[in-house]
Parts: sequence; C-alpha cells; structure tokens
Amino acid sequence: MYGRVVGVAVVGMHGRLLAVEAHIGRGLPSLSITGLPGSTIQDARDRIRPAVERAGLQWPLRRIVVNLSPGNVRKEGPGLDLPLAACVLAASGQAPRTRLDRYAFFGELSLEGSLVPTPGALSVALAASRAGLEGVVVPPGNAAEAAMVDGLRVVPARTLADVVGFLRGSWTPPEVPPARGDQANPGSRVDFHEVRGQAVARRALEVAAAGGHNVLLVGPPGAGKTMLARRLATVLPSLTRPEALEVTQLRSVAGTLGSGEIAVGRPFRSPHHSISMSGLLGSGSGSGWFRPGEVSLAHHGVLFLDELTEFRRDALEGLRQPLEDGRIRITRASGSVEYPAGFTLVAAANPCPCGFEGDPRGCACQANRIEAYRQRLSGPLLDRIDIRLTIQRLTRRELLGEVPEEPSEAIRRRVEAARIRQRVRCAGVGVPCNARLTGPAARRLADLSSPAHDLLARAVETFELTGRGFDRALKVARTIADLDASERVSAEHVSEALGYRGPGDGGLACAG
Repeated sequence: MYGRVVGVAVVGMHGRLLAVEAHIGRGLPSLSITGLPGSTIQDARDRIRPAVERAGLQWPLRRIVVNLSPGNVRKEGPGLDLPLAACVLAASGQAPRTRLDRYAFFGELSLEGSLVPTPGALSVALAASRAGLEGVVVPPGNAAEAAMVDGLRVVPARTLADVVGFLRGSWTPPEVPPARGDQANPGSRVDFHEVRGQAVARRALEVAAAGGHNVLLVGPPGAGKTMLARRLATVLPSLTRPEALEVTQLRSVAGTLGSGEIAVGRPFRSPHHSISMSGLLGSGSGSGWFRPGEVSLAHHGVLFLDELTEFRRDALEGLRQPLEDGRIRITRASGSVEYPAGFTLVAAANPCPCGFEGDPRGCACQANRIEAYRQRLSGPLLDRIDIRLTIQRLTRRELLGEVPEEPSEAIRRRVEAARIRQRVRCAGVGVPCNARLTGPAARRLADLSSPAHDLLARAVETFELTGRGFDRALKVARTIADLDASERVSAEHVSEALGYRGPGDGGLACAG
C-alpha cells in the first residue's frame, strides 16, 4: 500500500517542497523514516501514532517506511508532522487521494491529535504558491499569515480529524480572518518632538533615515544617545508590501510572529550587549536547524547597539559582512543558509570607560585604560559607519526650554520625498537607497559639481579617507542633496557629509 502527500521543509527563510511517501508492507509493526531526517523529525515517530489514534483513526500494525524526497537535503523542524501522518493515512486507505496532490500540508501535531502553531508557515505558503498548488493545510494559528499570499486557499485545521474530514469532503474549513497589524513596533510610542535640543544630531539622524546610513553616537551618560536612536524608526518610510512580507516571513521563521500579525512598522531591534555571536548573527546546529539572528530580524529596519564597546569583539567583527552586503550566510557541517540583513545600524558608546571624557564633570580614567577601551572597536568596523557624532550634554537652557520641537511626522515626509528621488535614480541598479549603492555606482550617479569634486578630493588627504570611506562620504553627500531636492551635489552638501566623519567620533575611530 502506497500514499504520497506534499510537505514543505523550511530551509533558512525559504520553503522547499518535498514528496512525502509512505509504504505499508509486511513485517513487524514499525515506522522508519528515510531521506536525511533531522532529530526533530525522528522524534515525530513517537508523536504521530498517538495523534492518529486520538483522532479516531486506525494506525496500521505493519511495517511502515516513510521517505522524504529529495533525499540529498536534510529536513528539520516539527512542520513535517502533519504530512507524515497524512501520507500514512493515505497509504492505509483512510484518507482519499483526490486532494492530496493539490495541497501542501504543514504543522506540528500534539499527542491528542490537534495542530499547534508552527514557525515558518508564511514561507510554506509562498513555496506552495510558486509551485502552483491550490492551497495549504496549516494549524489555525498560522492561517492568517499563510493567507497573506494571494491566490492560495488556506485550510485552518484544528485537528488531524479535521484534515481527514476535509480530504473526505465531510468537513468544510472556516473562513480565515484577515491578518492584523503588528503593534509591537516602538515607533508607535515615541516621537522626535520629545527630544530637547540636539539640533545637529536630529539633522544627522534625518540624513541617516533618508539614505539608510549607519550611525555612531558617542557621548557621556545621559546626553540623549539612546533617546535619539529609539526615534530613528519613527521617521523611516512605511514598509512596502514586498518589504512587509519579507519582514513577516523572517519573524515567522524565527517563531516570534504573533498569531495573525503582519508587520506594519519598520523593525527596531535592540539586543543587550551580553548577546552571543550566534544570537546576533544567526545560529545553526549540526542537525541542520537554522535560526535568524538579530541582524536579520532588523532587516528593513533599525539595529540599535547600545553600549557598543561592551559587545563581544567577535560578534561585532561579524557585522562587517552584513553591513557591506546586506546579507548574512550561516555555514555549518550540515549545510548553509543565507538570510537578508539590510538594516540601518545605530550604535551608541561612551567616549571612555567612565563616560565623562570631554564633559564638565571631568574624566578620571588613566590613559592606558582609555586606549584599551577604544581598541575594542576595529578600524574596518568603524570604516563602515557613515555618520559619527559626538553628543554633548544638554545645557540648562535646552533642558528647561519650552519651544516645541519638530515631530517625527514632519521629518518622515522629507525622508519619504528623498527616498522617492533615490528610487527613481537607482532604478537601474536595483537598490532602494543611497547607502546600498556600490562604490562605482555611487560615483556614477552622484553628479558632483566642480567645487564639490575639488572639496572631496582635498578631503582624501585631510581626513585620510580609505576607498570605502571616500565612497561612504560621497553617498552621504548625495543623500543630503536629495533632502534639499537638488539634482547636483554641491560643495555645501559635501562639507556637511564630511562633518559627520570628522573628529565627532569621540576618538573611537582609527580609520577614515
């Protein structure tokens, strides 16, 4: 007796269709799974039989072999519980085969036969849609995210008995409620009008938002670095439909997506400085189970690293590839996956161990301690940060001032207008903003005026710019021109851009 259903394995953030086949033959009662199953799938052998029996169905007391094809890809995750059970029921004649080839099955089974929410359902639905399938059968907790894929029927089955009833035509699935917006974004709770003073920092963050540039804020404790950084997400443009799908898909794979939620705001991730390298960049086990890290969960949004110098050195150095390429590749013995990591980095640090160097309160640190503190950040890492500012402590007049500051909404309108100009200009190179341009593309599209070209040429010697530093200063200048609605980059735009790479790094930088 033979049965076949379509399952989906989540590899990285993408779904891969599998043929899940079952053969029931002579021999002692047993269940064998072949086709490079991981440890979680091997564990499913003990979950499937109780789930089938609790659903009022019969478990075949014969030798059962289940094969997962293709056999050269390691399969991992609990989402294959349902297709494993369905193919056994199909092989034993308890589930008709009329709909088996038109639907993909995905979900974890409990011992009582109910389907529980399973990470990665949106990736499964996207894979089923690309393959031309009619629909997917998923747990009710995953139905809303699967329904985000247009043209795909979603069957929210509460139990294994519901799945068999659907295949037999005796059970009609309910309508799937529309996905609701994710209200967890901190951008909905803070605003730039709450920031007193700090005119230069506010302008720099507007430039960073307009062009997607990375920022380092250096200043004493209480100067407002964290307050400024947390408001950057409030002035970023709204997510487009493809971006929202990608952000939601990453959260689904990571298991952090709430039931029925779709991303509506730009991500803002702020991991603690004690985070491990795997937690920051992404992890993978020897069995083939991969999980996105904070750099991927911040994709299309902001990654805020407070107390930058307190992070592990290896974790910070691992940021160099995603900062340059917008992607992160995780490689283990069982294979490798690639996750998107196109985030805007905002980092905050104190200028010295005590935090008060250059502050009226005075610094008590010895010179060797200050030097060791600054050596925690490498030149190549700092060279990938476009804007570096010293944040001064607010004066009494600024703290007690009653003049209302500009709200986030007004800043966002200017940022969105600048992003539209960038999308039009960069349409031929396929990047969304100036910060993602390659060096040659940035030089070709910058349109420098003659005075601006001469000023930037002199800055190569004055600021000892590396090739990467030159390109990044050029991109920042192009963004400033976009905010001014200027077709050409003037000397004033270059001068402002260079001001963000000058001595405002608080002494932390050792490269241009």
